Amino acid sequence: MATAAWQPQEDGLKEICGLLEQYRLPTVDQSRIWQQHQGCSQLPDFNNYLAFILCRAEGDAVNIRQAAGLLLKNNLKSNYQSIQPSHLQYIKAEVLPCLGSSDFGVRTTVGTIASVVLQHGGFQCWPELYQALVQCLDSNVYNHMEGALGALFKIAEDLPEMLDSDVPGFADRPLAIFIPRLLQFFTSEHAALRRLALGTVNQFIVLFPAALFSNMGQYLQGLFSLANDSVGDVRKLVCAALVQLLEVQPNALQPHMRNVIEYMLQANKDPDRDVALEACEFWSAFCEAHLPPDLLREFLPRLIDILLDNMVYADDDEALQDEDEDENAPDRDQDIKPRFHQSRIVGSTDGAEEVEDDDDDDIINSWNLRKCSAAGLDILSTVFGDDILPILMPLVQVRLSTTEDSEWVQKEAAILALGAVAEGCISGLLPHLAQIVVYLVSFMEDTRPLVRSISCWTLSRYSKWIVRVAQSPEGQLQFDGILTGLLRRILDPHKRVQEAACSAFATLEEEAAEDLAPRLEPILQHLMYAFGTYQRRNLRILYDAIGTLADAVGSELNNPKYLEILMPPLISKWQQLSDNDKDLFPLLECFTSIAQALGPGFIQYAEPVFMRCINLIRTHQVAKADPQSAGVNYDKEFIVCSLDLLSGLAEGLGSSIENLVSRSDLRDLLLQCCTDEAPDVRQSALALLGDLVKACAVHLQPRLAEFLSLAANQLGQNVKENVSVANNACWAIGEVAIKVRSEISPIVLTVISPLVRILSNTEGLNKSLLENSAITLGRLGWVCPEIVAPHMEHFMQTWCRALCTIRDDFEKEDAFRGLCAMVRLNPGGAVSSLALMCEAIGSWHEIRSKELSSEIAQVLHGYKQMLSQSNSWEQYFGTLDGTLREKLVKTYGL
Repeated sequence: MATAAWQPQEDGLKEICGLLEQYRLPTVDQSRIWQQHQGCSQLPDFNNYLAFILCRAEGDAVNIRQAAGLLLKNNLKSNYQSIQPSHLQYIKAEVLPCLGSSDFGVRTTVGTIASVVLQHGGFQCWPELYQALVQCLDSNVYNHMEGALGALFKIAEDLPEMLDSDVPGFADRPLAIFIPRLLQFFTSEHAALRRLALGTVNQFIVLFPAALFSNMGQYLQGLFSLANDSVGDVRKLVCAALVQLLEVQPNALQPHMRNVIEYMLQANKDPDRDVALEACEFWSAFCEAHLPPDLLREFLPRLIDILLDNMVYADDDEALQDEDEDENAPDRDQDIKPRFHQSRIVGSTDGAEEVEDDDDDDIINSWNLRKCSAAGLDILSTVFGDDILPILMPLVQVRLSTTEDSEWVQKEAAILALGAVAEGCISGLLPHLAQIVVYLVSFMEDTRPLVRSISCWTLSRYSKWIVRVAQSPEGQLQFDGILTGLLRRILDPHKRVQEAACSAFATLEEEAAEDLAPRLEPILQHLMYAFGTYQRRNLRILYDAIGTLADAVGSELNNPKYLEILMPPLISKWQQLSDNDKDLFPLLECFTSIAQALGPGFIQYAEPVFMRCINLIRTHQVAKADPQSAGVNYDKEFIVCSLDLLSGLAEGLGSSIENLVSRSDLRDLLLQCCTDEAPDVRQSALALLGDLVKACAVHLQPRLAEFLSLAANQLGQNVKENVSVANNACWAIGEVAIKVRSEISPIVLTVISPLVRILSNTEGLNKSLLENSAITLGRLGWVCPEIVAPHMEHFMQTWCRALCTIRDDFEKEDAFRGLCAMVRLNPGGAVSSLALMCEAIGSWHEIRSKELSSEIAQVLHGYKQMLSQSNSWEQYFGTLDGTLREKLVKTYGL
């Protein structure tokens, strides 16, 4: 046997022990130790030494046993296949008896080693481990039981499916043997064993194997017996189990639901806030499980009261510690989160499906009991609607009316609650909205910064309805009061309030849009004053508010008096920031919105902005290959942001950008970006390709075939992996088509095939890609009908279905021009899809182009005449929905 054959050499053992000992010292030269370690690790039996030290070292060397074990685990993880079978046998034989070692660190390490070995071979390669685990669990010796449970917990965490798989030579699946034993430990006198056993079984709830299903009664009984365990960690696991069961197997809990709800109400008040947080997840899970709401209805008065209590700031909440921090306190590095620019999505839905920021994340702080309670109240309000208001509002009013300074946290929580239910209970709150707004505007002036900040957030939750009401004279006054209040808070001396006010104002801007135009001067004055005082963290949020304002008011911003307020500070900041400063990202995004809003008005600022974007792209493309000569480390975000700003310039300036493009190497840089391995670089490059084609196609012409080939490649087999890249490629090809017309003919058939595949296999694809595919297919049919029309019968049905979903606009008009052009050349290709074609035509609310309307009428009348000859027109037309038939008859005189 390998154990007898291999023995450590005394010198080797001393050297490796010395190495491990030194490695633990904080003052040691780590690079020298690393080199020595590399030398030792080349020894074929190095891992045997580590196993020997872990399992047998005594005396002074006991301190380094765990270090040897962790190193052994890492080596097994990364080099398992290259370890000699005899050495593996030795390692297994050595570590197995230590599963129940008297040293906690050693047995824990052995458990992790066991999990790593099983990942590579399963129990069939180490049946002795299975036997040892069963023996240890049955031994009644604490160290053995704890070691086996610790190992099983780790194995269940890493390899749950493996424990529920058949093993050659085993009568049962391992889990069938382990689950009943684990459940017995729920009643152990030792808290650590109860915690490990429960934690291990919980790992299988999502998988829900037969072994758990067949023991479900005993498992639930065990959970209920542990519900009031003296140890918080165990109670937390009970709550986690019940939440998971509710998500995965709600039917298992339904017979016990009253008792479970009672328990969760109790656990939601647990003095251990970790237990209370785990219990609080139950209410969202209940609502999302679509169980009958009446199961919970009678408990709402108690539940809402508990949620409100838990929405009060905890004494150790970080926000309370920051409460005295004013605008002059420097930002800490950990306060400035890494930010990620979202590449531009273009075309039919034009970014409507982009992921939104979690705008309340910083206002309600990181995930904790307070935020979880607010989320629970939010989802309850969407399920029960106005029914919760008679319970909630008296509790809120009591807390809002407190005059005790020490009770301000109760007031703050009540304001948070009003924000949480804003959407779910809006119909019941709408009659009282004016009064709620009066309260919130007054609370924005509170002496407590956190009351001011939460009032801003809550106001933003009502933005949609505030803007709707603002159409009346009274509503205008209310709107102006809110706007004034938010602008004052943007200049608040407290950084958390600045952040909340800026975010709330950005939300209001999106809803109010052009309604802000008459108020632009005071808005810009406040924002640019803040620009001079904010530090880095909040400056990023301010950039977003300025960019959102530009998006909202559009060309209204193009006024000399507004530009005089807005542009000088931004240009000054633009000049201050170096080319490798990541604070450029939000400024580039801000300039993108401003360029699009100002349109030709941006021309006076365009050249330095354009040239800097070109330089940033060029520098970071060089840095990718040679950071030293570029002088900066490569960061694709600089390229993506620069490409998107160039898109904004092309869109805003139109043909006026031609002079800048002609004097630069943008075409060649863009071609490089279209081949980049990073999907988000390709995504933004393809968006810019489409925008440049619209603005100045002549400068792309010499390499247009290459651009089109690269764009067509993005529509290949891996579309679902990079949907947004495919979306932009599809849109760009359509833009090129209508600009260069028949010059696109060489790639038409190459593109048609993947477009049809996208329209035929829609699962996993977003609405934007499907709409852009339908539009581009139509545009190709319009400019090259003689190439596309012969293939109509292969795509007509899926294409018409997609056309039905597109909103009325000029892109949809292009697609229908293609439809008419192809039908004229090949009317027979669409006969079998005539009903769907009629539905697509009927999807128009109004066709503004009289020319297109006339073409569609000709197509329909042509089919009526053609099919009437064989008496089959009524057969086709009669299958249509009555409302659609009536619409077509009325619109096109059929």
